[in-house]
Amino acid sequence: MTSPAADGAAVRPGPVPGFAVISGAQVQQALQGREKEIVDLVEATYRLHGGGRTVNPPSYFLRFPDRPASRIIALPASVGGADAVDGLKWISSFPDNVAAGIPRASAVLILNDHDTGYPFACLESSIISATRTAASAALAADRLTRNRPRPTRVGFFGTGLIARYIHTFLAGTGWDFDAVGVYDVSADSAAGFCGYLRQADAENGGAAEITVHDSPEQLIRSSDLVVFATVAGSPHVTDPTWFDHHPVVLHVSLRDLDPRILLSSANFVDDVEHCLKAETSPHLAEQATGGRDFLDGTLDDVLTGRVEPPAGRTVIFSPFGLGVLDLAVGRYVHDEVARSGQLRVVDDFFHELRRYG
Repeated sequence: MTSPAADGAAVRPGPVPGFAVISGAQVQQALQGREKEIVDLVEATYRLHGGGRTVNPPSYFLRFPDRPASRIIALPASVGGADAVDGLKWISSFPDNVAAGIPRASAVLILNDHDTGYPFACLESSIISATRTAASAALAADRLTRNRPRPTRVGFFGTGLIARYIHTFLAGTGWDFDAVGVYDVSADSAAGFCGYLRQADAENGGAAEITVHDSPEQLIRSSDLVVFATVAGSPHVTDPTWFDHHPVVLHVSLRDLDPRILLSSANFVDDVEHCLKAETSPHLAEQATGGRDFLDGTLDDVLTGRVEPPAGRTVIFSPFGLGVLDLAVGRYVHDEVARSGQLRVVDDFFHELRRYG
């Protein structure tokens, strides 16, 4: 006798999630003005990660012999907890795009259903990626400065989209600066960023003094909080004495600092195994010393109170950027768009649902 499961004819397909496509405009609308909420979400995700309730495999770098400056990165991940979700971020970085007048980075995020594994959404993800990066930086800035005077002078080394998002998240979570320093190898980029800063100040009622610095040394020495947001592929800041005033450094672009600077500072990362690879500055410091003793801990160590950042040393936060953060923010965006009734579902995206037709 043939069972119903064997012939396939008597078995109805189980529930398959709908598949939605969420545009960049919808992503931006869901996230705009919610900086505090997103920082809290990122903190909760770091805590899940620190507690072993995530899966975050190594990122895969697709590189091109004919385009050595460009790459596409795959970040698979899984987040547990109440809003469990699996997925993949697929993000490209093509620096030559900037000269052509389009953004350097582009990305999509795929969300997979926890129970069935079916993809249920594809989201424009350059905004999500910038948002989770900025939220992580704002969280680190807050937690790494709690045992020292709150910085009032911030310096941005690199003035692209990520720098803009980080400034937006700092302002949106209560930071108020007396002075904002700017340095970029492109005068046009520095001028454009200054225009954004002036507009943001006007909208928020601020009056920060904005200065475009002629050299990296000037920027670093005049800042208590330094943000590196460049596309550098290898260290280009080499003098540890520039940091003698012991600023907090958000080393978001990961490859700007000579290992000697890290070795004279306190160092925190988002994930040790992820950060110490791919020729990042922490990876180079590990190679130079043959060990990891220069690391003081992770951001989760600071969040949970296991490690206290030193007040009398330069403190550097080097985040590799975890796919679990993209998933958490992406799931938040999907749910917000669904609640608004604006979710665009592709009917019959999954078509072959019977094993034998």
